[in-house]
Amino acid sequence: MAADLHFYLDPVCPFAWMTSKWVRQVADQRDYDVEWRFISLRLVNADVDYDAHFPADYEAGHTAGLRLLRVAARVRDMRGNEAVGRLYEALGRYIFEVDEQPGRAERGTREFVEPILAEIGLPSDLADALDDESADAQIRAETEEALTLTGKDVGTPILHFRPADGGVAFFGPVISRLPSKEESVELWEHVVALASFPGFAELKRSLRERPQLPAFGVRPGETGRQEDWHGGSRRQKK
Repeated sequence: MAADLHFYLDPVCPFAWMTSKWVRQVADQRDYDVEWRFISLRLVNADVDYDAHFPADYEAGHTAGLRLLRVAARVRDMRGNEAVGRLYEALGRYIFEVDEQPGRAERGTREFVEPILAEIGLPSDLADALDDESADAQIRAETEEALTLTGKDVGTPILHFRPADGGVAFFGPVISRLPSKEESVELWEHVVALASFPGFAELKRSLRERPQLPAFGVRPGETGRQEDWHGGSRRQKK
């Protein structure tokens, strides 16, 4: 059966992670089937001068994200979409739901990935895919597919709702706090209604709170400090 929602993710993006937690709450209440697809921030920014445009270590972080997507692609080929969802959930917990984030480059290593695979009941040798550049063609194709839906001046995640019928696609929503179970469906309805309006293009604010995640030192009920983001990332200049 066709999925109700395609969720394009890069596992190292904190805002994609927060949105995915919200989407899982909505999917549980609406009985949606979510298909996890890939968009690589490293491939999106393939022609960008990282030193000039990004904070330190972003290139290493985005490269780690691409390496993790190679593992996710191998998992999907061998075990299917449900296993990709479990892998993404576990990666998010180990990257963002911890008091101290692993180093950006560390996230793309066997030492980081193998225990996560074991925890969710997947073979540790799936970590071999970290270095499998042959998977990049598939990841690049899905990245281009996602950008075709929204245009290129976006980040992650990208959501495509009711894709079998054409549906509606949009970047984000970018949220820094996880809504309650009750609020999550209300927010979903508002987002889909707005994005579905013919001719709607953009509603944007570049100021973002730091995500309400332990890895950023922001606890539930606290408000993260605001940062100004450009082009979907904290670039040093436009």
